[in-house]
Amino acid sequence: MKRFLSLSFLALAACGQGENGPSTDTETTSAANVKLYALDCGRVDMNDLSIFTQGNEYDGRTNKAASTCYLIRHPDGDLIWDAGFPDALNDAEGGITNGPFHVSLPIKISTQLDQLGLSADDIEYLSLSHTHFDHVGGAGQFAGSTFIVHESEREFMFRDDARADEQGFAAYAALENAETIEFTGDYDVFGDGSVTILSMPGHTPGHTSLTVNLANEGPVMLVGDLYHLNESREHRYVPKFNTDVEDTLASMDRFEGIAKENGARVVIQHSMKDFEALPKFPAYLD
Repeated sequence: MKRFLSLSFLALAACGQGENGPSTDTETTSAANVKLYALDCGRVDMNDLSIFTQGNEYDGRTNKAASTCYLIRHPDGDLIWDAGFPDALNDAEGGITNGPFHVSLPIKISTQLDQLGLSADDIEYLSLSHTHFDHVGGAGQFAGSTFIVHESEREFMFRDDARADEQGFAAYAALENAETIEFTGDYDVFGDGSVTILSMPGHTPGHTSLTVNLANEGPVMLVGDLYHLNESREHRYVPKFNTDVEDTLASMDRFEGIAKENGARVVIQHSMKDFEALPKFPAYLD
């Protein structure tokens, strides 16, 4: 069994200071040679968009979305943020239907990493914005990495109900014995303010977003599933399946405050528009 590391940080509200670094609300430190790559980790046909709002604003609508993952290359290590769909989905011609979603995987995560001369074994860190099926499918292949996870999300992902979903749980079960950094509040991955995981609960109990401060591009904020569509951000729509509406709205307030103060580029991870506006892999932002 891998060594388990528990790091507990003080959650001191939006202006607080974590044990391992200054407040992320105002800090925009950029580390030289940090690179952000956007990986294509799947396609999602949202066949019933009505579940993505508490009201009826999306009734009768559908949407085509991306499932994206990100590789952050830092002088002190590589971080994979989110893990999309499992590589095995690439073998399913035409994809598969899963409830209100039709999903497919045009290219494997492993194939994309190979273009950089990397394999899963070369990745030092893995973190997941949350543990829904379209973000954890490829997580098992990174079980040799150090898993960085909010303590509330770790509890959520290994609860009895999650284990009962044998197929879904199998995608990330190997992470239970991975070397793990568990945190509360926010977490400064490399200790220099360049890559910070932000606590943004509500979609799931331990949902997180990510800020990457790049030398040329400036701050880039990856939303996780705080928002699913560009329109969702504009109107503050909260999906019906979120675990807590009030927590979600509070997280939206906090996220937008950080984004505004730092002039950040916001990337909605399921937005095809936002994904296609990023450099096409293996190109990157720096």
